Parts: sequence; structure tokens; C-alpha cells
Amino acid sequence: MAYDIKLLKTRIKSVDSTFHLTKAMGLVASSKVRRATEAMSNAKSFSASLEECIRVLSSCRSCSNSPYMRSGGDRTRVVVIAGDRGLAGGYNNNIFRAAKDLPDAEFIPIGKRACDKFGDGYQSCEKFSSSDADVLAEKLLEDFALEKYDKLAILSTEYVSMMKQDPVIKWVLPIQKFDSSSSGIVFEPSEEEVFPSAVKLYVSGLIMAAVRESFASEVAARRVAMDAAGKNAKKMIDDLTISYNRARQGAITQEITEIVAGSGR
Repeated sequence: MAYDIKLLKTRIKSVDSTFHLTKAMGLVASSKVRRATEAMSNAKSFSASLEECIRVLSSCRSCSNSPYMRSGGDRTRVVVIAGDRGLAGGYNNNIFRAAKDLPDAEFIPIGKRACDKFGDGYQSCEKFSSSDADVLAEKLLEDFALEKYDKLAILSTEYVSMMKQDPVIKWVLPIQKFDSSSSGIVFEPSEEEVFPSAVKLYVSGLIMAAVRESFASEVAARRVAMDAAGKNAKKMIDDLTISYNRARQGAITQEITEIVAGSGR
């Protein structure tokens, strides 16, 4: 009985330590949520503007001969974005499961967990900068123009809400041709000369927006996971405390019974 009491006491102390750890991690995630979602919103607005620009340019006949609109072939590169850390529910595993649908792709990882899975890449989503996106976009476009691969996609996580984040894949290259649009946008000196620079900005902007949205999703997923873990730990402490009190009460009752039995002899 004494062994059970000691074991329960040790278990309560261990779970209580876990409870305080998950609570602290939840608070850290909560403090990052607002900044992360704000950065995500700004990046998505910027990439949406670039996407509209590319939509207009791709409809121009003078841009149709661009190497970035070359189609054909199945060699695929995928920029895959996962978390910097674990303890975020199914966030990382959802991305890795989606990657299995592209078994022959060459992966370029962003985020420590993605690098651990797919090899060398960019170790941090949180610290991934616009200059990193520019360098990566330039390299991807250069290799595409040299026909080192045929398709480019970004595998990332879409932020739906605090409670829901879904893996998504967006195909980036080759640039799709859209029907002529009467947007009223005028490009100087000409659409053909502006197109290469616009495509670089477009690819860089898409990568940056995907990283920002994935990081916001990771933070949100970690906050939800830590809240759930904290609630489970609290319930476990309550259950263990009840068991401890019962065991302790049983030990006291047994001692009293032994004392009474001994005094009656």
C-alpha cells in the first residue's frame, strides 16, 4: 500500500510538470498567433496582386514564347513547407502524407521538420525572409528555363481557422495562359520585357505567402494541441489525486485497525 501511495505521488508530480510545460507552450503559441496571422494576411494580399498581374501578362500574345510558359514533361519540383518544431498535433504529418502523393518529385524543404524528412533546405519557417524567397525563386526559374525540370509546385498548409488547417498543393510553373482581360493595366516599356521580372516577383511572392500561412497554421495547431494536452493533463491529475487520497485513506484505516486489534489483546 505504501508503495502504491509513493508511486501515485510520483506520477502526480510528473503529470503536473507536463501540465505546466504544455501551458507555457500554449501561452507562447498564443502570443505568436496575432503576429503570424497578420504577416500571413499581408503576404497573401501581395501575392494575390502579383497573381492578377501575371494573369494579365500571360494573356498577351507577346509573352506566349516565354520559357516560363513552356509545357510538357513530368519532372516535378516541389517546395514543401513543414514546421520548425513538433508538438503541433497532426500539422507536420498532414504535409508528409500529402507528399506521398508525389513520389517521383524532387523536394525543396522549408522548415526544420521538412529538412529532417527531405534533406538540406531552409531550416526555419519563422526566420525565412523575403530575400530567401527571392534567391530561391531565381534559382527555380533559372533551372526551369534550362529545362532541368518541367513542373513546379508548392506544398504548404492553408489556414482555415484556429481549429482547422489543411495541406494544399499549388502548381506554379509553367505559367498558365489566360484569356485576354480588359483590366486596363498598361505595362512599360512592354509586356514582353516586364514579364520575366513579374514572374520572378510572382514566384517569390507565392513562396513567401505559403511560408507565412504555413507558419500561422503551425502556431495555431500548436496552441490547440497544447490546450488539449493541458486539459488532459489536468483531468489525469484530478483522477490520480482521487486515487492517491483513497490509497492514503486506506492506509490510515489499516493502521487504525491494526492498532485497535493490537490493543485488544
